[in-house]
Amino acid sequence: MLGAIYGDIIGSYYEVHCTKDYDFPLNKESHFTDDSVLTIAVCKAILNFPDDIKKLGLRKRAKEYAAMYRHYYSCFPGAGFGNMFSKWARNHDLGNIKSYGNGGAMRVIPIGYAYSTEEQVLLQVKASCMPTHKHKEAINGAGAVAMAVFLARKGKSKEEIKEYIEKNHGYDLSIPLSQIREKHIFDSRTSYSVPSAIIAFLESTDYESAVRNAVSLGGDADTEACIAGGIAEAFYKEIPDHIRRFCESRLDSSLKKTAREFCEKYITD
Repeated sequence: MLGAIYGDIIGSYYEVHCTKDYDFPLNKESHFTDDSVLTIAVCKAILNFPDDIKKLGLRKRAKEYAAMYRHYYSCFPGAGFGNMFSKWARNHDLGNIKSYGNGGAMRVIPIGYAYSTEEQVLLQVKASCMPTHKHKEAINGAGAVAMAVFLARKGKSKEEIKEYIEKNHGYDLSIPLSQIREKHIFDSRTSYSVPSAIIAFLESTDYESAVRNAVSLGGDADTEACIAGGIAEAFYKEIPDHIRRFCESRLDSSLKKTAREFCEKYITD
């Protein structure tokens, strides 16, 4: 799960300073963003309310996720949240937002670890998206990300993960990353950025190469690296020490504490 946060941190500098260079340096100005904050918010929501749900429990569960999103926003309002999310987080009278952005997908990595069935993973994903990303496109993309993690930690091969996502989420994951990179730009729409992030993982050889693949697309670098890194950690089950050291020094202590609590409970590999 920390792989998602580390991907966010590494990609943060290059969200603004876009690069197509696979060998980009880890930049000292890198920092955690709203991707990490909301990933931890999902961790905390699961730690506080770990039980499985049924379809009739979606609204109640969505409110629990929403409360945690608002709480973490209040703790880290300067973490780079979008205007739409910030307005929602500050105004408790606002209803659900139907955003099709990748904000729903960037935060669901923990769900892929915490739940033991496909049905439950997808129900939790839907509940987690409902407050701010109640749009079919956003929920579909978030489901693809969480299920990639779920399948990876279950020991499925890359080909099996690819086939599942193509069949169940409608993405074409056969386009070579080199071809995507040529024209890839910053676009946070789910259907644009999530498939490329998953391909960045599929074409990787280890955790670091997955993150480098994602960042070097030259697009929404922190979010795409967050997604690719989260899936890659579940698949490879290891992160290089130099990346851990670089990222840990840039992560808030309270976020670290919750991340460790989650990992101790749900990640035993």
